[in-house]
This record gives sequence, C-alpha cells and structure tokens, in this order.
Amino acid sequence: MAHPKRKTSKSKKRMRRSHHALQSLVITDCSYCGEMMVSHRVCSNCGHYKGRSILRTTEETE
Repeated sequence: MAHPKRKTSKSKKRMRRSHHALQSLVITDCSYCGEMMVSHRVCSNCGHYKGRSILRTTEETE
C-alpha cells in the first residue's frame, strides 16, 4: 500500500476541508400565496411550485 512521505500539515488539511462547511438555505416568498419557503422546493402552505399545483392541500380535498 502507498504511504504518505510527509505528514499533512494543519494548514494544508484545513485548506482542503474549507469547502466542507454547511451552507444556509435560501428562503424566498412563494409567488402564489406569499408565505416564506425554501427555494426550489414545493411550498408547504399551498403546494405550488413554479406556478403549478403539485400537492393537494386540506382546503382542496374538502
């Protein structure tokens, strides 16, 4: 098996891991109902995504 010739320094290790941090979610308002929602997801309040009804809500089923 291959073994590293030198120990990886703390600096090099941390530079490599700099892209591993978690990113915050982008929150926007729904264009249909105006509620806050996560981008590129179906609105949990009205069930619309990009102007189309994707999920049935309790109001529609009754």
